[in-house]
Amino acid sequence: MDAALVRQARAGSQAAFARLVAIHEKPLRGFLRKSGWTEADDIAQEAFVAAWAGLPRLREDEGFRAWLYGVAWKKALSQRRGAQRAAARDEAWRGEQELEAAAEVGAEDRMALEKALATLPEDQRACVTLCLGQGWSHAEVSDALGLPLGTVKSHVTRGRERLLSVLGGSQ
Repeated sequence: MDAALVRQARAGSQAAFARLVAIHEKPLRGFLRKSGWTEADDIAQEAFVAAWAGLPRLREDEGFRAWLYGVAWKKALSQRRGAQRAAARDEAWRGEQELEAAAEVGAEDRMALEKALATLPEDQRACVTLCLGQGWSHAEVSDALGLPLGTVKSHVTRGRERLLSVLGGSQ
């Protein structure tokens, strides 16, 4: 049944595609929910939009259901990656704000910050100083120090955590 509707949808029939949506919408949303995606309705909607646009790339009309579920799964993974990146950016911003606030206080606190920085390994200290102290991007630090981008990000995250724990414990 799907194959005939897919052929009609490929020919431009919106009614045929609407019928495919009606057939697969509830099972697709159920699959996404059971797979743990809280935004299952939004993901399914995005998958159907992508499927309509991507029908010319579907290899076999009979494989529509599997292809559609694959599109939805990729949309779900992409959404999660985007949420993780946003959360990491937010966390980095909060950490930078905390370090900036710590750096703006008196000479005693500056000395404590310098002492805490001295406890970090050399590469980590350089990454933290450039990213958080000088406002460089992770990519700029990676290029300047010749370190892989992931290493720079790890150094900044671990260094910030270490500094906050040292500075938090000394007050």
